[in-house]
Amino acid sequence: MNQTVKPAAIEPISIPVEGMTCASCVRRVETAAAKVPGVTASSVNFATRKLTIEPGEGFSPAALTAAIEKVGYEVPPDALQRALKDAGYVSADETQTHHHQEQASHDHSAHMHGDATLKRDFVVAFVLTLPLFVLEMGSHVYDPMHHWLMEAVPTQNLYYAYFLAATVVIFGPGLRFLKKGLPALFRGAPEMNSLVAVGVLAAYGYSLVATFAPDLLPENARYVYYEAATVIVTLILFGRLLEARASGRASQAISKLASLQAKTARVERDGRTVDIPTEDVVAGDVVVIRPGERIPVDGTVLDGASHVDESMISGEPIPVEKGEGATVVGGTINNTGSFRFRAEKVGRDTMLAQIIRMVEQAQGAKLPIQTMVDKVTGWFVPAVIGLAILTFLVWLVLGPSLSHAVVAAVAVLIIACPCAMGLAVPTSIMVGSGRAAELGVLFRKGDALQELRAVDMVVFDKTGTITKGKPELTDLVTAEGFAEEDVLSLVASVEALSEHPTGDAIVRAAEARGIARHQPKDFRGLAGYGIEATVEGHAVAVGSDRLMERLGLDVSAFAAAVDRLAEEAKSPVYAAIDGRLAAVIAVADELKPQSIDAIRGLHGLGLEVAIVSGDRKKTVEAIGRRVGIDRVFAEVLPEGKVEALHALRAGGRKIAFVGDGINDAPALAEADVGIAVGTGTDVAIESADVVLSGGSLAGVADAIAVSRATIRNIGQNLFWAFGYNVALIPVAAGVLYPTFGIQLSPMIAAGAMAFSSVFVVANALRLKTVKVIR
Repeated sequence: MNQTVKPAAIEPISIPVEGMTCASCVRRVETAAAKVPGVTASSVNFATRKLTIEPGEGFSPAALTAAIEKVGYEVPPDALQRALKDAGYVSADETQTHHHQEQASHDHSAHMHGDATLKRDFVVAFVLTLPLFVLEMGSHVYDPMHHWLMEAVPTQNLYYAYFLAATVVIFGPGLRFLKKGLPALFRGAPEMNSLVAVGVLAAYGYSLVATFAPDLLPENARYVYYEAATVIVTLILFGRLLEARASGRASQAISKLASLQAKTARVERDGRTVDIPTEDVVAGDVVVIRPGERIPVDGTVLDGASHVDESMISGEPIPVEKGEGATVVGGTINNTGSFRFRAEKVGRDTMLAQIIRMVEQAQGAKLPIQTMVDKVTGWFVPAVIGLAILTFLVWLVLGPSLSHAVVAAVAVLIIACPCAMGLAVPTSIMVGSGRAAELGVLFRKGDALQELRAVDMVVFDKTGTITKGKPELTDLVTAEGFAEEDVLSLVASVEALSEHPTGDAIVRAAEARGIARHQPKDFRGLAGYGIEATVEGHAVAVGSDRLMERLGLDVSAFAAAVDRLAEEAKSPVYAAIDGRLAAVIAVADELKPQSIDAIRGLHGLGLEVAIVSGDRKKTVEAIGRRVGIDRVFAEVLPEGKVEALHALRAGGRKIAFVGDGINDAPALAEADVGIAVGTGTDVAIESADVVLSGGSLAGVADAIAVSRATIRNIGQNLFWAFGYNVALIPVAAGVLYPTFGIQLSPMIAAGAMAFSSVFVVANALRLKTVKVIR
């Protein structure tokens, strides 16, 4: 691992880091990683305990590992190598999804091992602490027990027994706090373990003096606090155990996605059908699928027929019919039929692998709100240590005894541990983005999870977004002197090279009628206008009325026909042959089944909805009326979509744009939040902040609902984490003692600190039940 890695492309690497216990650790690891040559950005997700970096030229894995270890944290053996392979930086036979399975298995094993160790240490600490706690605290609250204990066991012998039990707890299960906390304190970078270590050792050290050298203390201060030190260790271990189990439930999304990958594939090789590991499938392989099997990779059906359960990507429970030419997606489940398909996307290129990467990136994202939290926690621990020292000095001068000052200082150290602050934001992000993935909503960019909740208008593209994007030819009206069959033959020949859905409809109509096509020459695509080419010596132009005007042709002869077609929500396309207006062709694009309900759902969230399309105004208005659109922008060129967004944003609106085509990419990038329909083009998806993996428009409302719920959940967590410290640190410092005689016990402080972390994680887990908008 001493090599320098030269990435093929900029893709983040996520690597687990051991030893991070609180929010202050986050800043330390991020800063150390950012200083490594070749690291262009670094971010830590405290909930997953993972560091995400963006490596550049000259990045050295060994330098990164050394930098992390230098500040007191560890990278597990082989974890960085696995992360590099997962991100595609190291060439290997293994593939992306295989590594995600391996990583999920490794993470699960590590999680189980960590839970077992925590559980063992907690049990040991609890067994030794319980009798100590019962004897010492019982004597304080129940006088008969106090008298019985004094008669049964000499006080000094009792202290010796307490000492032995406390020593085993502190330097056994509690050693983890000392090993991490003290070095960090000595480096001048204290963190949560430092607070626990100093607090526990202060109570333990004071008790040692009271036990073995009592004459060094005033007579009214000769008390032991062994039970406080051991209860602190036991309660914090218990809190971490609960937190670890809750965090495990919070991070199930990746494991569930990785488990969808089939382990083997049945392929045709050298005239035989053989079973091979899925990671050995290569593009071009012919894969045989039998009833009930999980599809291993993405591809196109060659022959056979069946229905496939694609709910993992679409969220729709109804199986989808598959026949020759249909696409299939790895991880989906075949029903009763059988078929063969050609593997086209394998390994890290499959849709499942891309979904896993998107979810990982979303879960590891740092929202803008996290920056504020990081700034606070950056100075929080040193401030707490300073406050504890001040508390000790004040009570040493003004308090009733030295022991009172020690107890107050220890309580401040323990209750102020910033675990809850560190968990408040990333745990909610992790659970919220996981829930979104279950609904078919993938956040490609982390800040979209925060930005989306502020959106007050959603703007849709029409073709392929609100409509199916696969229109059918319905009308062909020719001008005088042109035969319908000849026009369709020439137009279909040109449209065969077009990627527009309208062109596909024309080509399919020609094929259905058995009309021959010819090879066009000099093909040109004119964005926002149409296409031109030469076919069999004829100059053919197909496109909008703007293209005809550009060619100097008058379309008024077709005005009545076009108006009628537009009223019927049919899109007219003009054809010119050899410089003469030849025909108007109409196609109708059916609405997606869920479009009306999706718009209704957005209205239910209090959002305004608009549509922007390059289609004729009357056609777009007809579509708008059918689905309940509030505002319509029609006859808009691709660059005009961006201008339309500018106009809408001028009123102070936050805009989300939903599209699927190449011509939507500028608008997707320009909007406050770009949402790409997952069935659209790669360019559109790459330009978007959010991807609807199943192509269902219901996902737009789901995404906004999840965003709002997640940010609301983060607010609740931060209020609890900060409010808890603001309220209880003064109490721990003794602000109530002069008036009410109340002094907060370090044991209660430890319990409250542990509870605050568990509360934050438990609150975040509520996001797993965010209501689906349907």
